[in-house]
Amino acid sequence: MEFLQQLLNGLALGSVYALLALGYTMVYGIINLINFAHGEIYMIGAFIGYFASTTFNLSLIPTLIISMIGSAILGMIIEKVAYKPLRNSPRITLLITAIGMSLLLQNGMRFLVGPNPKPYKDLIPNSFINLGNVQINSKTLLMLGVSALLVLLLQFIVYKTKVGLAMRAASYDIEAASLMGINVNNTISTTFAIGSALAGIAGVLVAIAYPSINPYMGTMPGLRAFVAAVLGGIGSIPGALVGGVLIGLIETLTKAYISTSFSDAIVFSVLIIILLIKPSGLLGKKTNEKV
Repeated sequence: MEFLQQLLNGLALGSVYALLALGYTMVYGIINLINFAHGEIYMIGAFIGYFASTTFNLSLIPTLIISMIGSAILGMIIEKVAYKPLRNSPRITLLITAIGMSLLLQNGMRFLVGPNPKPYKDLIPNSFINLGNVQINSKTLLMLGVSALLVLLLQFIVYKTKVGLAMRAASYDIEAASLMGINVNNTISTTFAIGSALAGIAGVLVAIAYPSINPYMGTMPGLRAFVAAVLGGIGSIPGALVGGVLIGLIETLTKAYISTSFSDAIVFSVLIIILLIKPSGLLGKKTNEKV
């Protein structure tokens, strides 16, 4: 029964990694950019929720909404200021810019709020539901439920709306999409907004479950979510979901049955193995690139 308990914990953690991985994979799918500042948007989303809930004494739903809106606006600002001017530059330039933006956000928040961890407000009661010998925490259920709802909403946006159609067209061929009358700049901004909103909510969900936040909290989850996106096939939305869940399960089961010290080593070993065996990822497609 302990295994089932750990499996549930892994699924909850994996659902958060999936939300983060979706941001990586959506942006990469359109402009071929690995947005390494994505983990810091997750961190800032948690802080937005923290200040919203403590300053205005807000409950769970308004806190999530404010965090989502704030993170979406931040994502669009980053895209307009840091990435749009360099869109036609070599990929290495964009990569270095993304790393620089990550460090800027991280140290900027450290300057604003200080380096010390802050306790997070308890937005939902810490209750338990017993299913046989398996005990389910209300916060675990919240992570699973909100993540599943957001994934369904994203699927609706991507496959049932004009915005989603524009995003899919741009991911297939950005120049052809522009020639067909699609406003590519707005589409890219919208993609950043959606990915950042998902990251912000993920930050709040994790902060509620593990109630302590600090300016460096986005570094490792951001890297693990990147591994999840590569594992599933970067550029593939279903791949990001599968990769996120698998990385969450691997991390949780490793900590439970092997060692907490080796969990990160095993997670990043997965990245090396998948790049060696199937570089396109589990659900990714091979692409030919002209040089």
